[in-house]
Amino acid sequence: MNLSDLNNLNLDPNNIGSWPLAARVIVIVLLCLALLFAGYYLDTSDQLLELETARAKESSLKQEFETKQAKAANLGAYQEQMKEMQRSFGALLQQLPGKTEVAGLLVDISRVGILSGLEFELFKPEAETPKEFYAELPIKIRVKGSYHQFGNFASGTAALPRIVTLHNLSITSPKGKKGEDNRMIMEATAKTYRYLEKDNTANTKKRKRRGKK
Repeated sequence: MNLSDLNNLNLDPNNIGSWPLAARVIVIVLLCLALLFAGYYLDTSDQLLELETARAKESSLKQEFETKQAKAANLGAYQEQMKEMQRSFGALLQQLPGKTEVAGLLVDISRVGILSGLEFELFKPEAETPKEFYAELPIKIRVKGSYHQFGNFASGTAALPRIVTLHNLSITSPKGKKGEDNRMIMEATAKTYRYLEKDNTANTKKRKRRGKK
């Protein structure tokens, strides 16, 4: 029996039991296919979507695991690097004078200028500016000399065991008459840095917090 034969039969939908066997088999097959399609659509498709999501998550987790595994494998090297950074930081802190050493450092800076052949017209330490764990101590200076002497002063201050930096350098050449002092004038701000003790650091942070309120 084929579909053309089914069309010629007078099939009563209210009495399926009276249909020929072939017709009933075809109906059962169609119903099974409809149920399978409905099951796939309602359940299996969602499961497949969840499977794809799980696979994508698995790939992401694998990548994350490999990254963490690489970090764990290099943990010893990271720890050694951290220790080296701490040692370097400690060495830098040692170059910041404490409160009792500032006066001696100011003497060292002025001595470097004198040994370089400069004549000081101004050497004025100004109020320090507190930072996170250190304080800047600016010193306004104005000296007379030559380019060579200025260079010796700059290299001499850089060679001091404590950190000293020069800022806002300005060199002028006065146009005087013959016989007058025609040496050049250098104006600059020399900055040194003082390490803030723990108590002072805590007080500085408190003052900053109060200023923000």
